[in-house]
Amino acid sequence: MKQREGLPVSQGLYDPQQEHDACGVGMVIHIHEDKSHEIVENGLQVLEHMAHRGAEGAGSKTGDGAGMMVQIPHEFILLQGIPVPEKGKYGTGLVFLPRQERLREACEAVFNEVLEELGLTLMHWRDVPTDSSILGKGARETEPVVRQIFVTFPRDTADLDRRLYVARKYIENEIARRFPEEPKCAYIVSLSTRTITYKGMLSSQQLRHYFQDLTAPYFTSAIALVHSRFSTNTFPTWDLAQPFRLIGHNGEINTIRGNRAWMETRESLLHPEGLGDMSRLSPVVQPNMSDSASLDNVLEFLVMCGMSLPHALSMLIPESWNRRNPISPALRAFYEYHSIWMEPWDGPVTLLFTDGRYAGGMLDRNGLRPARYLVTEDDIMIIASETGVVDVDPSRIREKGRLCPGKLLIVDTQEGKIYQDEEIKESLAREYPYQDWLEKNRVILENVKSGRKVAHSVEDFGRKLRAFGYHKEDVEKIITPMAATAGEPLSAMGNDAPLAVLSRRPQNLFSYFRQQFAQVTNPPIDPLLEEIVMSATSYIGAIGGNILDPRADFCKVLKIFSPVLTNTEIDILRHLGYKGFRSRTLDMVY
Repeated sequence: MKQREGLPVSQGLYDPQQEHDACGVGMVIHIHEDKSHEIVENGLQVLEHMAHRGAEGAGSKTGDGAGMMVQIPHEFILLQGIPVPEKGKYGTGLVFLPRQERLREACEAVFNEVLEELGLTLMHWRDVPTDSSILGKGARETEPVVRQIFVTFPRDTADLDRRLYVARKYIENEIARRFPEEPKCAYIVSLSTRTITYKGMLSSQQLRHYFQDLTAPYFTSAIALVHSRFSTNTFPTWDLAQPFRLIGHNGEINTIRGNRAWMETRESLLHPEGLGDMSRLSPVVQPNMSDSASLDNVLEFLVMCGMSLPHALSMLIPESWNRRNPISPALRAFYEYHSIWMEPWDGPVTLLFTDGRYAGGMLDRNGLRPARYLVTEDDIMIIASETGVVDVDPSRIREKGRLCPGKLLIVDTQEGKIYQDEEIKESLAREYPYQDWLEKNRVILENVKSGRKVAHSVEDFGRKLRAFGYHKEDVEKIITPMAATAGEPLSAMGNDAPLAVLSRRPQNLFSYFRQQFAQVTNPPIDPLLEEIVMSATSYIGAIGGNILDPRADFCKVLKIFSPVLTNTEIDILRHLGYKGFRSRTLDMVY
């Protein structure tokens, strides 16, 4: 795999793919979409007041990353002498290009070729005014050329955002193919008809000085999403600064390796209507990016496939839907249906998001990355991972609140309305008859009775224990207490047993795997106290067809409440002939 620019090379036990990030996020929204430079200025103030959430290199001038996403400032663009068509009929965004002139020209040629192939017109390149003098040594050495691209479509513009998404994916893949030694020599920061992102390897205080556009009085927006990257365990790069195309993310996704692997695996089941050839869009998750970037990739893909922003967010980061959470049966069915084929992107998360019309925030179901919001009398909402990010006179505050675990808060700036979680989720739950689909197709293992006599013993037990590498200590100290008293398999974190892979003797398969601890100080989870947000439920079954088109047969699966099965349950699985299920037994002995 190509080494990401700016990171140490993979060597010994160090792997740059293990780097993570966590950060501070904030957003300022005018609820009725009254665009002004004041919103942009307030966004910059939010960012600058989160300086303690950023980090810097040893030279103190190289920031770990800061950025801002705003609505496209149409009037400002016209004042630059660029004759763009009316709002919504053109796309624009920033592009990071290589400083080597020949490579830059080759990358720009790829833009021209792909856009022409898709029937789009590259209308104009604009050199974005930047001030490199404020950068530290590390940031200046990796600083790209920053240009703004303008793209139009000569015919109907109803699906221009989809076309721009397809163009961006084609360009990313073509550049990676042509320049295998420099697969990300050109990086498209954003390309949209609604939003534009300014970001870089900057500190919170540097953003307004580096990008001179942001301080121009006619640079206006009704939404400003900002991000300051806290990075004690991550190496910064220009492309990994946030926000991305839809989100600003505070926290880390602890399940990211599985999320990426499953997304790659299910690409064969994806047939996105209106996006063309899936093989040219693949991979959905761009390689060598952060956990936040991967989440943004998948969220953007689902939205471009026609899924609503709240629907995609609720599927990727679901709230707890077990019986202890008092939600409606219809909403519980919505979550269960989607959990069958989309695993949660799990970890401590505050997510702020916008597509240019809708803007809002949500927390993961544990709520370990808190965020608060307030609404002023003049219809401005401020959401942030910190309080006090903007000085607001208390007499101007109409409403205060906090984001709740697993819950969404969304502002529709076109309607000028704030939607709370319950209203959003109940609307999603009624979209399809998820309850009926589950009841008619999903089979629950504990409800199936066979009437067959099953021996609760294992033939040739002692020999099989030895063959699979179990020791007397494993049985007496771990397995027996777990089975007899539901005792936890506790051991010291300082376990210094040699790695199984170094042993000359056969080892238990599970000895080859070690728990990968999160690089943050999350408290240990007590499964009894925190049962409301935990589940060992899983599903067995094959899913075929296009999962982007909801259907009843996607939940034709067998539901099990524990990965540990009894002999009776295994016997039922082997002979299941219920509701069209068929089973095969595969020999896993090695």
